[in-house]
Amino acid sequence: MKNYSIYKYFLLSVIMAPIYIFSQENIDPFSWLEKIDSPKSMEWVKAQDTVTVDALKKFPQFQNIYGNNLKILNSKERIAYPSIVGKYIYNFWKDSVNERGIWRRTSFDGYLNASPNWETVLDIDSLSKADSVTWVFQDANFLYPDFNLCLLYLSRGGSDASVIKEFDLKTKKFVNNGFQLPEAKQSVGWIDKNSVFVGTDFGDGSMTSSGYPRIVKKWRRGTPLSEAKTIFEGEPGDMGVWGYEINTPERSYQFVQRSKTMFKFENYTIANDSLVKLEFPEDGQINGIFKNQILLELKSDWKTGGKLYQQGSLISIDYDKFINGSRDFLLIFKPGSRESIISVNNTKNFLLIDKLNNVRGELFRYELKNNKWSGEKISAPDYGTIDVAATDDFSDRFFFDYANFLNPTSLYLYEEGGSIRKVKILPEFFDAGKFEVKQYEAISKDGTKVPYFIIMNKDSKYNGNNPTLQYAYGGFEISMKPSYSATVGTAWLNRGGVFVLANIRGGGEFGPKWHLSAIKENRHKAYEDMIAVSEDLIKRKVTSPKHLGIMGGSNGGLLVGVMLTERPDLYNAVVCQSPLLDMKQYNKLLAGASWMDEYGNPDTPGDWAYIKKYSPYQNIFNDKKYPPVFFTTSTRDDRVHPGHARKMAAKLESFGKPVYFYEYTEGGHSAGVTNKEVAFENALTYSFLWMQLK
Repeated sequence: MKNYSIYKYFLLSVIMAPIYIFSQENIDPFSWLEKIDSPKSMEWVKAQDTVTVDALKKFPQFQNIYGNNLKILNSKERIAYPSIVGKYIYNFWKDSVNERGIWRRTSFDGYLNASPNWETVLDIDSLSKADSVTWVFQDANFLYPDFNLCLLYLSRGGSDASVIKEFDLKTKKFVNNGFQLPEAKQSVGWIDKNSVFVGTDFGDGSMTSSGYPRIVKKWRRGTPLSEAKTIFEGEPGDMGVWGYEINTPERSYQFVQRSKTMFKFENYTIANDSLVKLEFPEDGQINGIFKNQILLELKSDWKTGGKLYQQGSLISIDYDKFINGSRDFLLIFKPGSRESIISVNNTKNFLLIDKLNNVRGELFRYELKNNKWSGEKISAPDYGTIDVAATDDFSDRFFFDYANFLNPTSLYLYEEGGSIRKVKILPEFFDAGKFEVKQYEAISKDGTKVPYFIIMNKDSKYNGNNPTLQYAYGGFEISMKPSYSATVGTAWLNRGGVFVLANIRGGGEFGPKWHLSAIKENRHKAYEDMIAVSEDLIKRKVTSPKHLGIMGGSNGGLLVGVMLTERPDLYNAVVCQSPLLDMKQYNKLLAGASWMDEYGNPDTPGDWAYIKKYSPYQNIFNDKKYPPVFFTTSTRDDRVHPGHARKMAAKLESFGKPVYFYEYTEGGHSAGVTNKEVAFENALTYSFLWMQLK
């Protein structure tokens, strides 16, 4: 068990503003919408929400889509995903009775029963009522190895910022005078029962320009936070600094990570009460420690100890030998041209590597013997996505799940002896037998082959008339993988829609190279890939611009925002969720400064020269025709500022363009907190898509 946590409307009325001649040199006429909670901003938000809801609820199938989606989200037949903690299986659960959720646990054997006997540990609805705060459960950091205490992360309304409170898992109560911190974007990790690493807002410039801790301290129980001892200080321009401990059955290890940017790090270990810098590549990622081996994933080629290790590889070295100067690394895994590592986990005796091979999941088990790694593929279902769901440092049993587009997600248990059995499965929320999945490749502008999946009815005709929804992300080395979505199945496929998942550059589908090929000055390649997939769908007569819509959130919201402004002729509907859009200002809004490794620095003339070519907010023009667009965001999103979506909607509306806008007052960087809220936004979204694309 690892004990560390580092680091998700057409405005039919309203003011018709005059036409603005908008350039970067002019004052932004909608900057007032960046004031998140100002009465003027919230009045505007309320007006847009009302207009949008009134318009989209008129779609005849709105209530049916909402009801079906809520039924799915509240279904008691959903998989209760496990977290193995000591002798218990923990799970967080929401349904119609527990709208904000209950944190609960059961025994390992009890979990395998059809109807586990769950013990409630903390009722978030009751806590919210008692505190008069709309709490959202974020995380729990357990004290190793007894797991009788934990540090609970609770968020107000779903924001990334959290309140931290110590919780006793025996009494199921908060600890009187225990470790507790007020709301901030922060990190706290156990060192032992009476001390923790803490990075928080200490005041006096202790936070970075990205809004994360710049200073790590060691804080002892019973002492004021002001007396905590400083361990490390980063720079104001860093993304953040994190102190954490990795616990293994053999021993514990203490680390400090300075995240200079999102992808560049300085790593230190604490040995004999001193900080020792680990001479790793800045873009190397520590993936834990197993059998005293530091696991390092490489994002670029690295030559050390007389050997060259390939980009995307996972290598290891004995912790003590490395500290004493050895550079004799062991190769665990070297990816092929179409392979990438998705996650690295471990059991008591085995290392588990979950990887993609041409965007299809595979799971491997590795063992260290005689100073050499050997691996074998675990016999898991093929042609889908495999994710390790829960592991345990004290045994070799673990859970993994398997999903593809048409088969309900299944949870498997890998037993100590190597046998595998299915222990949980989602019900079939829609009839998948009438659909088929195909994988095609589009050719991007520079000749790169871009894969995409298409899910459609077997009887669909290639006549260009199919309502088609294309989804993509394309950033931060995040892979888009096949998955089972009951919402897509019931709200879209069952009604005659075609769904497309595009694996464009910027993601991690083919490793670090696929990601790095579309950052900063090459960002346009991700957008060219998206266009190539759209054009390929039209060329194959799957659909046509009249029936083609796109959807994306966060960085994917930026993606579809660029599609809106660069190729409005290709689409008839755009769903833009929690988006970045004003790329001139993004680095000054909330956590935006932490993403300059991905996009560049708009305050630098050289970077702004390429950013301004695609920044959606700066590339809306009155004389251009745009397809209808639906923006969604959250007032409590403290990661991507809601001002992006607000300003973009207001500017388009001022030009008389077709815009819908909806903003939740809670939910953070996601769609709502309760199942009702999520189902409602889904109903708005699919009603919009059907109104436009049918």
